[in-house]
Amino acid sequence: MDIEGKNALVLGGYGLVGMAVSRRLLEYRPAQLVVSSLRREEAEAGVARLQAEFPSQAASIRPAWGDILLRAAWQGGEGGIHPRQAVLADAARRRRLVGDIVDELNEDILTSSLLYQLITGRGPGLAGSAQIIVDCVNTATAVAYQNVFQTARRLQDRIARGEPTDWPEEVERLLASLYVPQLVRHMQILYEAMLRAGTHAYVKVGTSGTGGMGFNIPYTHGEEKPSRVLLSKSAVAGGQTLLTFLIARTPGAPPIVKEIKPTAVIAWKDIAYGPIRRAGRELALFDCLPAQAVSLDDPRALLAEAEFGVPTGEVLRSVYIDTGENGLFAAAEFAAITTLGQMEYVTPEEIAANVIAEIRGSGTGSDVLQALDGAVMGPSYRAGILRQAALTRLRQLMAEHHDDSVAFEILGPPRLSKLLYEAYLLQQECRTLAGVVERTPADLSAALEKRLAEAPELRQRILSIGIPILLPDGRRLLRGPTLKSPDAEHGWVDLTADNMARWRERLSGLRAFLQVAAAAPAGSSFDRVYPSAAAWSGEDVFDVGEVVGWLFNHEERGRRGKD
Repeated sequence: MDIEGKNALVLGGYGLVGMAVSRRLLEYRPAQLVVSSLRREEAEAGVARLQAEFPSQAASIRPAWGDILLRAAWQGGEGGIHPRQAVLADAARRRRLVGDIVDELNEDILTSSLLYQLITGRGPGLAGSAQIIVDCVNTATAVAYQNVFQTARRLQDRIARGEPTDWPEEVERLLASLYVPQLVRHMQILYEAMLRAGTHAYVKVGTSGTGGMGFNIPYTHGEEKPSRVLLSKSAVAGGQTLLTFLIARTPGAPPIVKEIKPTAVIAWKDIAYGPIRRAGRELALFDCLPAQAVSLDDPRALLAEAEFGVPTGEVLRSVYIDTGENGLFAAAEFAAITTLGQMEYVTPEEIAANVIAEIRGSGTGSDVLQALDGAVMGPSYRAGILRQAALTRLRQLMAEHHDDSVAFEILGPPRLSKLLYEAYLLQQECRTLAGVVERTPADLSAALEKRLAEAPELRQRILSIGIPILLPDGRRLLRGPTLKSPDAEHGWVDLTADNMARWRERLSGLRAFLQVAAAAPAGSSFDRVYPSAAAWSGEDVFDVGEVVGWLFNHEERGRRGKD
């Protein structure tokens, strides 16, 4: 279809993909482009940026904001509170929310919805209904991360302890967090709104929930593996795909209904040096001197949150790459997650190009509604080339700021941060793979303890992201106020001789792998994923992120795809 002269709505318009789609839409001169985001400041910032880039169309670019899973009247969260949290805290609105989710769809529920009002052009400042909708909201995350498992566990614990409980409120909160009813109601409202608006094209930018990886995905936030929350996200994403598929088969629905489903990390927004923020807040730096080590015999030692560590008054600053919705990654985290065989990545511009091509009638082969089994959009050649550019820039900034960007524990899981910092300590101490393999575990254990004792800044970085340090005796722990993992295997920097022996075995295996690859014929039968593999028979200096990415491929069995 022709985009020129049509009213377009981009849901999730401030995100990486949303902005890329908005730019491509504006190249075809729509009559109106509405950029919708969860927060007002995001929507207005996105519009301002687009108006500066497309000054001749500035008057036709408009912002809209709010949580599209709620009523339009409920969008004013006071004091920066998420609108949903404000609704759940109010008894009358919470009860109405449950009805909006589980009752039969009626005119009041439909027309009160923010999503309905955005699509039909009834929101403030909107001029006409949306003829083209590109939905870049990660609906699966918004629904699944309400975490019904955590809510249910909390209620079970209260029952077991016999605590006084406001059961009507608790039941309402549980009902409001149920995944399938929320998704079904959302898709009902979407469909009815598009019918009434006369929408011509709807394109969903969906998700696989795991970045294209399987049940073996290593990237969680400390949950079990595979994570129920992540699998719920995939289940919601799959459910949304099939419901969209049904819309595409419904007579009278928009003529063009598509879904583009990226299956890789989407990056990137910015590369810089500065304060590290998690969930919008700067990470404070804490320290824990060896003399302040916590005994593992202390029942408080393994509490996930407790008053441990000494605040330094500083915040964590480092080199980072901003991946939008996924947050800030350290250089080594980015290297690990984008390693060939890990999640890898795809650029938002490529996704946007496919979205626009599908709207304009060009088949891309990436519409999952036409080919559910074979049309997912995976990592790209462009991203592979640009990965090196990103890593080069990250390393330039690291050299410029005398900063080693290792892990922030935003990507997750704690095991990733643990492995990255253990590999980093070994690299700093030994420099080469051979240097690690040639030393005894006891020697490595003592050397790393000494290095950490003499490097307060490094120690502070590790402790402040929620990763404790297990001292060589295996009984004492250096920790800050947050503990991201209950044991050494899953999230502690482990200085014991046993762990050093394990690292010697790992790196010996990596050396052997690289030597085989270096001696192999120069064909494509080997995954030549490690830079300059042929040079590794000599000066085998190793890259921290690449080593851990290799471990996730081999030791963790976390490689993407099937053999």
